[in-house]
Amino acid sequence: MENDNLLSSRLRSVRSRKRTSRKDVEKQIRKKYKRSKELWNIRRNIPLIPLDKPYQRGFVRFFVVREDVMRTKDGDFFDGILKKINIYMYSESRQFLKKKRKFGRRIYVEREQKLSRISSYSWNDPKLGLTPRERQYFLKLEEYWPVRKRYDTYYEFIEPWRFILRIRPNMITHYKPVDFELEKEYAELESYLGQHKVSGIIHKTMHGKPNPWKMKYKSDKTGSTKYFHYKMSATAIAENLQDL
Repeated sequence: MENDNLLSSRLRSVRSRKRTSRKDVEKQIRKKYKRSKELWNIRRNIPLIPLDKPYQRGFVRFFVVREDVMRTKDGDFFDGILKKINIYMYSESRQFLKKKRKFGRRIYVEREQKLSRISSYSWNDPKLGLTPRERQYFLKLEEYWPVRKRYDTYYEFIEPWRFILRIRPNMITHYKPVDFELEKEYAELESYLGQHKVSGIIHKTMHGKPNPWKMKYKSDKTGSTKYFHYKMSATAIAENLQDL
């Protein structure tokens, strides 16, 4: 009798076995996710090696402070702002052209280049390091994104005339060595972690965030347009009956 009780106590239920199996899978995913982040940092921090013979690869276009502005007492001040909002554009030729379809045929037009906008998140980021005086030269704007169906806030420099575009040859002076074993391992991990079920487990268990799609499309009777119209119609009918 005692042996039977001991044997039954050691037997695990189906629910317990499933929970243990699920935890083992999550542990393996966490381990691979952590290893992927380590490899990403290793790849990023690989030091550059200078080339014996630098070579040119197209052209680069960027903004510089105008000479008349640079000669003023605020030249260094605007140069500091430019370092935070400058944009570099690369092209195979000096024209910086792009294809565009017009009246059924493709034509080449010049690529537009503007100063970088500062997002609302980066506006208060200490890494950007905007000083109170520098903030006075930015204007807060909002733009509606039809895809996201919301307004995004950004900050734009109000005096872009202080900068002009400059084109220079794009010289390649350094290269980053490639570790094939490291790249192979990183590619395998990214392929595994990019699977739909695996990415869902990472999003739910590691990041601790609910599924935004379920929250967005969750049915809400009180917030539906149909319910709103029915409610207003019933109210209007009740008011009309009281008037009678």
